[in-house]
Amino acid sequence: MAFSVNTNAGAMAALQSLNATNKGMNTVQSRINTGFNVASTKDDSAKYTVAQTLRGDLGKLSAVTTSLNNAKSVTDTAVAGAEQISDILNQMKSKTLEASDKGLDQESRTAISKDLTALKKQINTIIEGSDFNGTNLLKGTSTTVDTDGKVSALQSISGTETLQVKNQAFTDLAETAFGDGTTDDFIANLAEDDDLTDATTIAATGSGAASTLSGKLDTFFDAVKSSLSELGSASRQIEGQLSFNSKLTDVVTAGVGNLVDADLAKESAKLQALQVQQQLGVQALSIANQAPQTILSLFR
Repeated sequence: MAFSVNTNAGAMAALQSLNATNKGMNTVQSRINTGFNVASTKDDSAKYTVAQTLRGDLGKLSAVTTSLNNAKSVTDTAVAGAEQISDILNQMKSKTLEASDKGLDQESRTAISKDLTALKKQINTIIEGSDFNGTNLLKGTSTTVDTDGKVSALQSISGTETLQVKNQAFTDLAETAFGDGTTDDFIANLAEDDDLTDATTIAATGSGAASTLSGKLDTFFDAVKSSLSELGSASRQIEGQLSFNSKLTDVVTAGVGNLVDADLAKESAKLQALQVQQQLGVQALSIANQAPQTILSLFR
């Protein structure tokens, strides 16, 4: 190897090695700082684009979960209202059966009628109050079950599949059973004395009115039971979909991590090795830079 003060091949080689070490250290430090092995498309285009697609899916899953949670809240509110109405109807059925006793005195009939009126108002209040975020699955009529108060929730990120819970039309059911909110004639007739002289009024007053009302309450109760079954099934379906979405979110999140997350234990070991290489590279470069000094000794 020729001695030259114009070209120091050893220093250039040492510098190249030191630059490579410094570049490696920058990469490792970036991975440690961000926690990502692939933080940019410049690191690995294939992995980065796949990870970005999966991150988009995670955002969509979050939207689906929000939609399902809203539907579950609306449905659970309706379930709570329907269950309470079912309990009240049982009380009303017991009282109408008691009022159907022809030997009951007038005072007792009046007391039962007042109780039934109060229970009727309570049912109407529950129907009106079973509202969540502007949606009420109980308040509605048979002509509006497909347009008013129904729930539609996303089931998948495609957006094409929806879960629907229809309105239960309890407003119609209540009016059919014991009149609208301002009419208490069906119940008030229970307080009247039995008219046993006129076949037309036998079923409309006293014990006859109680028997008539009892039949209407049975019809209402059967409809409520059917609604409870439908609402309960919908609530369970929503819960199942929420559980699946939660598991799917975890799987996709883990998949993104497998693609782009850095192994910090491995990066820590690399950093220590690179720090030693950097120190040795600085010393090697220093020695190489001193080589031209030896040429001076040849001229002494």
